Amino acid sequence: MMEVKQLASKTLTGLKVRTCNANEMNTGTAKIADLWQRFADKYTAELTKNSHVYGVYTNYESDVTGDFDVIACSDAQSIHPRDAVKVTTTAGRYLVFTGEGEMPDAIIDLWGEIWQYFSSDDCRYTRTYTSDFEYYKNANEVEIAIAIAE
Repeated sequence: MMEVKQLASKTLTGLKVRTCNANEMNTGTAKIADLWQRFADKYTAELTKNSHVYGVYTNYESDVTGDFDVIACSDAQSIHPRDAVKVTTTAGRYLVFTGEGEMPDAIIDLWGEIWQYFSSDDCRYTRTYTSDFEYYKNANEVEIAIAIAE
């Protein structure tokens, strides 16, 4: 399921890596799984029931083939920038996809659907490659917001 939404910017704090999709397809060069493990190890104790967890994709070199930053992050006020990075998502129009299931398989499957959608001939939207993000609604439900042109 997907829908177009106008979203406000969010300022979040977490840990960052720079990677590319080609590297993430190889277990020897993949960085995202380790990033999430480090985030969980370092910050899970600081998250409250009101904290929201995000995965932000930004600073795209070009498109799906180029390098980009991934930030495992939260809106929790208890995460201090002195040992983390701050990131602000871009306000604007997003195509939001929703997925459910056991993590990380559900998120991997949902990204597969997104790549398939945007590479299809009948895709109605154009990605802007400004900032995209995963929002972990709970342990088994995720939304992925992809920035699209107006």
